[in-house]
Amino acid sequence: MRFTWINHETTPMKVKTLLAQHGVTRSLLKKVKFHGGAILVDERPVLAIHMLTGGETVTMVTPAEIGNDHLGVSTLPIDILYEDRDYLIVNKPAGVASVPAHALPDNTLANRVKGYYQAAHYDNEVVHITTRLDRDTSGIVLFAKHHFAHSIIDHQLKAHAMRKMYLAVVSGELTTDHGWLDAPIGRAADSFIKRTTRPDGKPSLTEYWVVKRLRNMTVVRVRLHTGRTHQIRVHFAASGHPLIGDALYGGPRDPWIQRQALHCMQLEFDDPFISQTLTTFAPLPADLNRLIIHNQRANS
Repeated sequence: MRFTWINHETTPMKVKTLLAQHGVTRSLLKKVKFHGGAILVDERPVLAIHMLTGGETVTMVTPAEIGNDHLGVSTLPIDILYEDRDYLIVNKPAGVASVPAHALPDNTLANRVKGYYQAAHYDNEVVHITTRLDRDTSGIVLFAKHHFAHSIIDHQLKAHAMRKMYLAVVSGELTTDHGWLDAPIGRAADSFIKRTTRPDGKPSLTEYWVVKRLRNMTVVRVRLHTGRTHQIRVHFAASGHPLIGDALYGGPRDPWIQRQALHCMQLEFDDPFISQTLTTFAPLPADLNRLIIHNQRANS
């Protein structure tokens, strides 16, 4: 793959400095150097320490990425919300794990994406999953289609620059229309899977807005300002309002949904490859829609 920039600086700088300014990491430069890639200045091969003086066209050619043989292939379909050369955004259904685990080795979203790549005969078959959802949470999952795109997203995640919005239905009535849940999260002492709020946990911040009040439950729009495991589920459970259907965190059952009422509905991030902010939406799944419709207040 080829990525090209114009050097508009007049102050001399090394090629690797310009590349770093555009998000190229040292690890990616090593792959380019040692695994069949190239760096070109005005279409002439150079080293990363080559000095630029201004006005040059700098091109980075990355090597093809061979898929991991340890990741199985699934031919089950995926629901694509957006795709271009650099990113694939998928609407994950509830009940499908994001990545393989011991109990779920071959039927995860990552397996399906690998199958899609192979069927489309993509040169790069490495599955770079950059955002994940719990198995029973539905909605948007972002895949980078090459190493460079993955490193761009990793940088935005570490800087908390990516904006993810969820829709959740929590138990009870939230009295304030807008609020913050700010409590450190760490592992629960009695479980490998479960998390809890604890003083020695990692800082965790969740923001919410009330969308609609139902019978004994509230629909909320939620933004994560940090990305802890089970963060939304843990924070609302700790506040006394566990998600409907969330058995792990004490959420009440409801006949209209058989999993936690949580859906990643919007993803927004800055895409340097198209020089714009990319915003994607995932429609509300049928079970969450039924839950909301059948629990309307009498006067709503």
